[in-house]
Parts: sequence; C-alpha cells; structure tokens
Amino acid sequence: MAHWYESSIDKQIREAQERGEFDDLPGAGKPLPGAGQTLPDDWWLRDLVQRENLSAAIPATLLLRRDIEDLPEAVGKKNSEQAVRAYVAELNARIVRAHRGELAGPAVVLALVDADDAVRQWRARRGR
Repeated sequence: MAHWYESSIDKQIREAQERGEFDDLPGAGKPLPGAGQTLPDDWWLRDLVQRENLSAAIPATLLLRRDIEDLPEAVGKKNSEQAVRAYVAELNARIVRAHRGELAGPAVVLALVDADDAVRQWRARRGR
C-alpha cells in the first residue's frame, strides 16, 4: 500500500479549493493578457508597477530607461519642434545626472538622445 504525502502548502490549497475560495476569481475563463505576443524582458515588472500603482517607488534611473524606451511615443505627442527639443533637452539633462550618479537607483549606461534625430522622427510621424 502506497502512502501519499501532502505538504502543508498543498493541504492549504486543497482546503481552499474545497471551500470554493478560487471560484469566480476575476479573469476566470479569460485568456491571459499578452498571450501569444512577444513581451519585453521586463513585462512582469511593468505589470506589477501598473497593477500596484508603484510608479513613485521606481528608482529614477529605471524611470529614465523607460522614458528612453518610450521616446518615440512621447515625441509623437508633442505639438511643435520646440516642444520636442525641450523634451529631449530635459531627458538628456537627466541622463547626464544619471551618469554622474545624482539619480537614485542602479547605475545605467545610456547614450544622450540626438535632438535632430528626435525631430526627424517627430516629423515622420506627423507626415510632414
């Protein structure tokens, strides 16, 4: 006769299932968000930040990296070339501060953003 071992965690899960605590959970029967899509390496971190509203807890250097990744979208929302250049100047000032170690968070190695290139991208998105 074989003996079956149930860990304390397995027991807690089984008992919760028997009580119906997993019934009618939000998202039950729905596909997982992003299923079938290629997700960025930090998808789980972005999801956590959004789900838990943790933006204030993200170190400034990591926010800077995200802002650089989101640069094309941010620039596309600007209404003028001057606004694009001002945004890039502010971003580059933050990059310089990160290089000097003046921003909180892990060290980052980031190149300065070329303002002329950002303006070219902005014009291309606007169809000018």
